[in-house]
Amino acid sequence: MSRGHKETRRLIWVPIIHSPSDLGSVGGAFRQLYVRRTSHEEWDRHIRTVDDAWERIRRAVEQLHLDHGVVRVYQDGLPQCGHEMDIVRELAAGGSQNHQILLDLAARGATIVGTESPALLLEEYESAQRSLTRLATDEVDGDAPEQQMRDKLVLEKRDRFIAGRVNETLKVGEVGLIFLGLLHALEPFLPPDIEMTREAWWAATEA
Repeated sequence: MSRGHKETRRLIWVPIIHSPSDLGSVGGAFRQLYVRRTSHEEWDRHIRTVDDAWERIRRAVEQLHLDHGVVRVYQDGLPQCGHEMDIVRELAAGGSQNHQILLDLAARGATIVGTESPALLLEEYESAQRSLTRLATDEVDGDAPEQQMRDKLVLEKRDRFIAGRVNETLKVGEVGLIFLGLLHALEPFLPPDIEMTREAWWAATEA
């Protein structure tokens, strides 16, 4: 169906990879489990891969050549709470390359937007902690299929909330830049006047 002459809003999805510094205490537990099941060498290789990915993401964002004064930035895991920049600064200081990029964008004039429901983030965090505990203790999880379904429903609720936040905050003439994990699916929940493109940073070649 044609959209006629209705103005559209632009949203650019930057798919991200979470690093341990993005995950708080869950990140530490994930590292311990990873090393236990592989080796310290494999963990170091994993970290180098993540660091390389974030360098590619940083370059891809730079190459968008955005007018930062009209950019709104949305972030996976950043709650709508009134203290968004405090959270971004804390995680950036802790080594999160993701949040260091956000600080740089904000310094250039972009607006950082609280993106997620605090209640849904807490629900997912507690589920992740339970899963890591079971994996760390080699506990047989008879509830696994039901837990996977619950996790899928929470992710869908998060996507609905994120899409709602974009819809209510992104104005015509602005550009939305959303840093979001690969498992998310926003398209079904965005209104038709928001056109989303995906930045394929992984296809970039080395300079």
